[in-house]
Amino acid sequence: MPDRRELARAVKRILDHGVSLDGMSDHGVSEAIYLHDPDANGIEIYRDRGRSEWPTESDGSVKMTLEPLDLSDLLSELVS
Repeated sequence: MPDRRELARAVKRILDHGVSLDGMSDHGVSEAIYLHDPDANGIEIYRDRGRSEWPTESDGSVKMTLEPLDLSDLLSELVS
């Protein structure tokens, strides 16, 4: 997705249609949601953070993470 608001819109549409999410992750450089289609194919929908937001190690290398994505915080993008 092009930005966090659009990811939130997509997640809301998915949830509004009664589709269950398989998982949600914050990878530091991106935020992702996971689900599956009716044929059990896995689907990932994500948005990349801007490079200036990427977490880095002390040597300057990119630090990937695997943290839970806060769904309430993501959906709060749609409130304003």
